[in-house]
Amino acid sequence: QVQLVESGGGLVQAGGSLRPSCAASGHTFSSYGMGWFRQAPGKGREFVATISWNGGSTYLADSVKGRFTISRDNALNTVYLQLSSLKPEDTAVYYCAARRGSYYLRPDEYDYWGQGTQVTVSS
Repeated sequence: QVQLVESGGGLVQAGGSLRPSCAASGHTFSSYGMGWFRQAPGKGREFVATISWNGGSTYLADSVKGRFTISRDNALNTVYLQLSSLKPEDTAVYYCAARRGSYYLRPDEYDYWGQGTQVTVSS
């Protein structure tokens, strides 16, 4: 069982930056692929970024490439999502997710989810 707790969301002006993080419980974090998704009001859950168990492979959605970065620190059982050059359309609840193995792009591929952290970008 893996428990995930996100933090680091907040309110920021357009063009600003935030760095949400996701802390995982358990001793096997380093064997899990991790992902970030977001969900805006009235919309479905959207893939944002994913990283493999050792950080060697990452993949980002086209809408955030060049602005967001995903990274992880296995010693701290934590995965990060660096948000830069934020736009109002990035406003959403951001969720992290975990699954043993490499990296995955679809929400239904993940086994564990956090409770989410709100990111709001004002214009």
